[in-house]
Amino acid sequence: MHKQKGKSMSDHVSVPKQVLSQAIATELEAEILLGQVAAGTRLDEVALARRFGVSRTPVREALQIVVARALALRQPYKGVVVTDISPERIDQLFEAMSEIEALCGRFAAQRMTMEERSTLLSQHEAMARMAAAGDAEAYETANTRFHHMIYHGSHNEDFAEMAEAMRMKLSPFRRSQLADAGRMARSTAEHDQIVEAIAARDGQAAENALRRHLLSAAQAMLHKWTRQRVEPIPMQAQAF
Repeated sequence: MHKQKGKSMSDHVSVPKQVLSQAIATELEAEILLGQVAAGTRLDEVALARRFGVSRTPVREALQIVVARALALRQPYKGVVVTDISPERIDQLFEAMSEIEALCGRFAAQRMTMEERSTLLSQHEAMARMAAAGDAEAYETANTRFHHMIYHGSHNEDFAEMAEAMRMKLSPFRRSQLADAGRMARSTAEHDQIVEAIAARDGQAAENALRRHLLSAAQAMLHKWTRQRVEPIPMQAQAF
């Protein structure tokens, strides 16, 4: 990994620590997903704090985020270590997410209020405009809100909590696949089917549409990940 040039993150004194930690986590996630950091590499707080020009506190928070998203794990006597991100592991994560989201979709179709259905439709229409404009950043944020509406529309706190936990683990993967304009267009078309099923109170159709949606997202992610992934930097050559 290359050290940053110019101003360090800590030079921006007005930036809250939460923002710093999220920025550090996002960069580390990208490097892990692209294979720039080998599985088994220890992510050292001191070295990372030096690299990013910050104190250890935002680095510690960033590592918590990376661990929560299943890209690293804490090992006794070693600290935070990068996990092996394989196609099989990605497939397992998306499989679990698809089942949880499908369940939320089925109950949302049966339990959402008229106001909740209307808000979901408005969100979908706004996202279609974002996709047409090619605004990937806005689409990603709106997409998270769209799916959260479905989780909470299930009116089951436990389902919603499980879905949000799985979505947090998958967020680095989903973020990378939504950056593609073609994928945004396909996602919008898939959302059409989901919203239509929920509006019709058709639980089975909503469940099936969400499963197909997550399968499509997994295929897009794996395709892009395989194309972009590079040979990992040997662990001994890394400066962490």
